[in-house]
Amino acid sequence: MGIFMNQIIYDIAVIGGGINGAGIARDAAGRGAKVILLERGDLARGTSSASTKLIHGGLRYLEHYEFALVRESLIERERLWAIAPHIIWPLRFILPHQKGIRPAWLVRLGLFLYDHIGGRKLLPATRTVDLKTAPAGKPLRPEFVKAFEYSDCWVDDARLVVLNAMDAAEHKADIRTRCEVTHLERRDGLWHIEVAGQETVLARAVANAAGPAVLDLLARTTGHDRPSGGTIRLVRGSHIVVRKMFDTPQAYFCQNPDGRIFFAIPYEDDFTLIGTTDADHKGSLDDIHATAEEIDYICASAGAYFKQAITAADVLYSFAGVRPLVDDGSGKPETASRGYHFELDVDADERAPILSVFGGKITTYRHLAESAVERLAQHLTILKGESWTLRQSLPGGDFPIDGADRLALDIQQEHAYLPASLIHRWVRSYGTKTRAFLSNASGLADLGTDFGHGLYAVEADYLVDHEWAQSAEDILWRRSKLGLRFNTAQTQTLEDYIISRRCN
Repeated sequence: MGIFMNQIIYDIAVIGGGINGAGIARDAAGRGAKVILLERGDLARGTSSASTKLIHGGLRYLEHYEFALVRESLIERERLWAIAPHIIWPLRFILPHQKGIRPAWLVRLGLFLYDHIGGRKLLPATRTVDLKTAPAGKPLRPEFVKAFEYSDCWVDDARLVVLNAMDAAEHKADIRTRCEVTHLERRDGLWHIEVAGQETVLARAVANAAGPAVLDLLARTTGHDRPSGGTIRLVRGSHIVVRKMFDTPQAYFCQNPDGRIFFAIPYEDDFTLIGTTDADHKGSLDDIHATAEEIDYICASAGAYFKQAITAADVLYSFAGVRPLVDDGSGKPETASRGYHFELDVDADERAPILSVFGGKITTYRHLAESAVERLAQHLTILKGESWTLRQSLPGGDFPIDGADRLALDIQQEHAYLPASLIHRWVRSYGTKTRAFLSNASGLADLGTDFGHGLYAVEADYLVDHEWAQSAEDILWRRSKLGLRFNTAQTQTLEDYIISRRCN
C-alpha cells in the first residue's frame, strides 16, 4: 500500500511518441485525465517524421474502394489546417495524364469524388490544365500535354507531433522522451510499467501507440489476453531530396506504369522531395533506410516525367519510414489499407484497459485519437468530457487560417532588424510562439550564437526548454529541416553547445 501512497498513479500511460501517441495524450489530457507519455527516443523519431508530409485524402485509395477512409481524411484535412495554419498550408497538385495507364475519364471521375465527398469548403476545386501553355508544364517532358490540378495540404510532420505533445503538456500531461518501456504487467487493477533506468510507472490504463513496434510492446506485456488475428504489415516508404527541380509552386502527382505513384514536392525553398515507395519491411526497426534499389527506382520514375534527369549521385538526402498498416491480406504492399483499428483488453473486473492502435495515417491522427480516448472512456470514469481537439488551436496556431503573412509582417514591424526569410521560417514553424523567444531581443546580438543558416542560440534554447530537444539531430532534422543545410562542423558546434548547456 505504501508504494501507492508515495507514487503518482496516472490515469493513462501512452506508450509511443509518434503522431498517434501525441494525439491521444493531447485529447485525454484535455479531458482532465492525468496522462504520461513514454517515448524511447525523441518525439517523431520514427515513421511520423518520415512521411511524404501531406495532409490529404489519398486520391489513389479511391482505386482500392476505400471510400470511407478517403472521406474521413478529406473531412480532417481542412479541420487540421484550421488548428495549425502555421505548419499546414494548401498545396496544388499537377497530375499529368499518362496515356495507357488510367483513362482520363476515370481520373476525372476520381477527382470529382475527391472534390465532393469530404466537405471541401476552402480549398479550390479541380481544373484541367493545358501543359503546352501553362507554366506547370515547363519542367515536364514534352509528351505530357494535359493534366489535372487539384488541392491537398502540406504539413511539417514532425512539428505536428511536437505541437500535439506541447498542447498535452499545457494540459498537465507528463511528456517523457528517452524512456524505454521494458515490461508491462497488469496487477490488482493497475498497470505496472517498467522503464529502463527509472522508477516503475503506475497507470489505470495503457494506450499502446508504438506504431511499427505495437506487437513488440504487446510481447513485453503480461496479464492480458490478446485475441487472435489483428496483425500489422510493415511497409517501408522511401523518399529522396534533390536540388530544386522546378520553380512552379505546385507539386506533381505522377503515375508509374507498374500502377504505383510518386510525388515531387517543393521542399524547404531550395529542394525537391520525391517519393514514396511501397516495400514490405523485414529488417530491424532500428535500421530503416532507403535502399539503393529504391533510390534508383525513384530516380527512374522522376526521369520518366521530368526533363531534368536525376541519378543517385544527385540525391542530397534520403529517408525511409515504416508504416504499420493493418494486414488485410493484400497481395501488394501499395494496396494494403491505410485505415486503422483498435484492440481493447481489460481485466476480469473490466478495469486496467490496454488499447492497442493498429494502422492509421497522419491525416486521420486527430480523429483516431478522439476515437481511442472514447473507447478508453468506457472504462475510466474521469474521461467523460466531450471531444474538444477541434475547438483549440495547436500551440502557435492561434491566428486566422490565411493569416501567416500578416503575422510575419507584424513580427517584422516589431523586429525590423530580422531578415524576412528568417521570420518566414519561424512563422512557418512556431506561429505566434515566435514571440516567445523574441520577447527580450532588440537586435541580432540579442539572439546569441549564430550556428549558421539562421539558427541562433535563442531558438535552440527554446527548443531544448520547451520542445524536448536534446541533441543537434533533434533540432536539425525534426524541430526543423536545417540539417539539409548544415555541414559537419556546424552540426558539431551545435551539439557541443547543447551538451555544455546541459552541464551548466
